[in-house]
Amino acid sequence: MTAVFATIVLSYLIGSIPFSYVVARCFGIADIRAIGSGNVGATNVMRAAGRWPGLIAFVLDAGKGAAAVAVAGRFDTSGFLPALAAVSAVLGHVFPVWLRFRGGKGVATGAGAVAPVSPYASLGAVAAFLLLLLLTRYVSVGSMVGAVVLAVLLFALEAPRPVCVAGVVLALIVIVKHRENVQRLLSGSERRLGAKP
Repeated sequence: MTAVFATIVLSYLIGSIPFSYVVARCFGIADIRAIGSGNVGATNVMRAAGRWPGLIAFVLDAGKGAAAVAVAGRFDTSGFLPALAAVSAVLGHVFPVWLRFRGGKGVATGAGAVAPVSPYASLGAVAAFLLLLLLTRYVSVGSMVGAVVLAVLLFALEAPRPVCVAGVVLALIVIVKHRENVQRLLSGSERRLGAKP
């Protein structure tokens, strides 16, 4: 029980590190939450500060998810604590205590979190994201499809059952966080990557 509690708290705090917010500030954006979509994530950083700041934010957000799961994996090889760490880290990113629980959508952090336990599933999800982004230029579509592909690949690659369950939970979190994007997609008002405001 102590290990479970420690995993949840530590992973949540790691996930809560607002790298996108910090990167945006380093590139002259006082508060990324007041610009564009208001989302504390790599896409909004890219749109507000440029391609490289957005890429840096993506890598750091993915890295914190991977770090949380890697730490948990040192104490449990069954997959239970790493799965718990993955979900906790993503929830930390989505609801960061440092930013009054207003964070990002969990895409990069989720992909990074799965990498230590199933790197091929993570790579497949990133590939699906990039393919859909290339075809549609909608980051939201790529993100949601990538999240679903991640969950499917975890089962297909026979990852530990707790990790598979975590993948489904992560996909649901990503989809729920994109509900406004879905509404805009349906209304035809969703903004494509690279389009002017």
